[in-house]
Amino acid sequence: MDLRKVSLAGILLCFAYFIITFIFIITGLPSWLIAMEIITLLSGIFMVPFFVYLPLDDEGGKIKLLSVIFAAGGMILTATAHITNLVVTNRLIKDGINVPDFLQIGKWPSLEMTIDYLAWGLFIGLAFIFSSMAKTSHKNYKSLRSTLLICGLLCLNGFIGSITINENLWYIAPLGYGIGTAIICIKLFTSKNEIFPKEG
Repeated sequence: MDLRKVSLAGILLCFAYFIITFIFIITGLPSWLIAMEIITLLSGIFMVPFFVYLPLDDEGGKIKLLSVIFAAGGMILTATAHITNLVVTNRLIKDGINVPDFLQIGKWPSLEMTIDYLAWGLFIGLAFIFSSMAKTSHKNYKSLRSTLLICGLLCLNGFIGSITINENLWYIAPLGYGIGTAIICIKLFTSKNEIFPKEG
């Protein structure tokens, strides 16, 4: 796997996520909710190689490792929330069991949504923040660092705002982990691995 393949996967996942989410919001059909959860699971897995393959050299090794660790934490939390909903909560609802809102995804306040918010707001947000801090000898890395920092701040603001002020403030976060990731992947994919030529 190389940077271009990872970037292409990111572009496809981001667009698929927003299209499926939009269709689910419009239709409200359970089948599209399942599709949304599956694409979210795949997106959580994707974030690990995304941070691994960001064009950082050995100068940023330690900080880059922190970003990958937080991305892995986000992946684990995402899997916990969505697999629980797919194989436990949905099955109980189909069996006619009245599952309380606080145990369902898509409801707030909810245990599953809290785990999901932790994954994409806090953990992925910190992964973006740490990756933006990594040192590198690539002379054109400054623009990418700025984008990574903005993505991280959007994720963290969405997380903090949703749990302290108003749940609707969560929608700031997808601008970071969704649209921001898509923008970064498009830049990296179209660069043919030459977006950040080294000095010298």
